[in-house]
Amino acid sequence: MQRQFQPVSRTLGAVFALFLVGATPASAHPAPFSFVDVRVDATTVDLEVVLHVFDVAYELGVEPSEVFTSGVLETAGTRLANLLRERLHFTVDGRRLVVDATAWSAPDPLVERQSVSLRARVALERGPGVFEVAAEMFPYDPAHQTFINFYDAGELTSQAILGGDDTSAEYFVGSRQGTLAVIQKFVPQGVYHILIGPDHLLFLVGLLLLGGPIRRLLLVITGFTVAHSVTLVLAVLGLVSPPGGVVEPIIALSIVYVGADNLLVREGRDMRVWIALVFGLIHGFGFASVLREMGLPSGALGWSLFSFNIGVEIGQVAVAVVVASALMALRRRSDLVGRRVAVIGSIAVMAAGAFWFIQRVFFSGGMA
Repeated sequence: MQRQFQPVSRTLGAVFALFLVGATPASAHPAPFSFVDVRVDATTVDLEVVLHVFDVAYELGVEPSEVFTSGVLETAGTRLANLLRERLHFTVDGRRLVVDATAWSAPDPLVERQSVSLRARVALERGPGVFEVAAEMFPYDPAHQTFINFYDAGELTSQAILGGDDTSAEYFVGSRQGTLAVIQKFVPQGVYHILIGPDHLLFLVGLLLLGGPIRRLLLVITGFTVAHSVTLVLAVLGLVSPPGGVVEPIIALSIVYVGADNLLVREGRDMRVWIALVFGLIHGFGFASVLREMGLPSGALGWSLFSFNIGVEIGQVAVAVVVASALMALRRRSDLVGRRVAVIGSIAVMAAGAFWFIQRVFFSGGMA
């Protein structure tokens, strides 16, 4: 997964790299950086790759001081173009974008930046939705980093740094195709993460065990959705960010609480909507940690959040329909059996929540 950051001028990165050049002894690798500019429009993609003279010299088997001497770059074009073909890969909407060695321009010396530039233009069959760059430019240098700059309609809209374990960067184009690509990716991710999240599902099941009118159950599910959506957005935007070591044990306690409330409610007031609202806020922080690990596209943050939430809601509704239908059918056959299932189920919910709480506090470093 790539490390993303807010768009800044690439010139600043170049200045920083040059500063490192001046501050490092000549015998050491001065600035392990490369730059890849991707300029996307509806019919073409323009590429520019800027390589540091040190890396170029290593690949050509010459001294860095020799790279700009007469004749070196003139004969190195094919070799550098083949290097890019082998180590720099582009994918558009899941399909490999072929950039032949012949598509790259002759190396252009950038003497002031101590770099070499190569450019290419590739025609697209249709308007792109998602563009991916994968790069392992100079494997001989484990500290090497590649700065990826995505330009959309002439404006720098997203950046990523590739290096170490981060070998690819994904960009959703700011077009209808890009929006559809975001939806197609994050809706299934929302469904997937609610279905594989046993704590969120068990909390939801606990809320449904007592049954009740369809309208009441819909209010419970909606309350949970609204609450976790609010904190999910706040956390992803960085406005509120409680540590996972606190959030995860509280999520476990929320499961214990909903089971205990089921056992104590008897003929009292049904507080499940309020429980869903209050503890849904905590569960939203749990969903946010998943999204942060996925690496949200900075240029399509709103659509990705919306799509993920829709996916979570689809997953919740699917589970709720199955559980509520089964409980209703059981109660229609025998109200006594239905009540016993609710009691046994609530005890099981409490036991699972207590187990997760102990595990997350005492064996995972939580609540520290």
